[in-house]
Amino acid sequence: MFNIAIDGHVGCGKSTLAKGLAQKLGFKVFDTGAVYRSLACAFKAKKYNEINETNIHNFVNSINVQVEFRNDGQHVLVNGVDYISSIRLEEISMLSAKISPFIKLREKVIDIQRSFAKENNCIMEGRDIGTDVLPNADIKFFITASEEVRAMRRYVQIKDKPNSPSYEEILQDLRARDYADEHREVAPLKPANDSIILDTSDMTLEESINKCLEIINSVQIKRL
Repeated sequence: MFNIAIDGHVGCGKSTLAKGLAQKLGFKVFDTGAVYRSLACAFKAKKYNEINETNIHNFVNSINVQVEFRNDGQHVLVNGVDYISSIRLEEISMLSAKISPFIKLREKVIDIQRSFAKENNCIMEGRDIGTDVLPNADIKFFITASEEVRAMRRYVQIKDKPNSPSYEEILQDLRARDYADEHREVAPLKPANDSIILDTSDMTLEESINKCLEIINSVQIKRL
């Protein structure tokens, strides 16, 4: 199997880039964020009184997770419930960021990720794929962009939704999440030693896809 790891800061367009590459390559995209967000939805539904080690441990032991690919993309079922309609809500995004550092939950997700990568030519995106989840991935990209560009992209994406935050609120939250990602004790966000770093601040989506394709093709040709 040929595995491509895509890591990077929140809001840098990892998911969109991964989907674009997958369409060109005929690969499947494993959306790591969607798994964590679905778990956040399920955790919220359980109505735990607080986020702590004990509750996370009990939660993980109580769930069964299935990842399915349908005509409209990836679906994550937690105990048979598909939360796809809720995983992009801002409150779920924030809850996901709070529960994802817990080791017990991370181990659950990593097992799912590695099993998938063994069975599929895939692109896997997240914040620790190249460093922790798939350290032997065939190609590793680390995608970034300036804070202001990332905040504006997110603002444009959600500004018409009810109760959407302002640009300034998004920027403040993004900075806080960057700091948390980069300073967490377990698998902090950083490029792997062999990652290819791509700053997309001044690049269109198509330019980003084409740049990655050039690199992927060069690696594949060398292996022929």
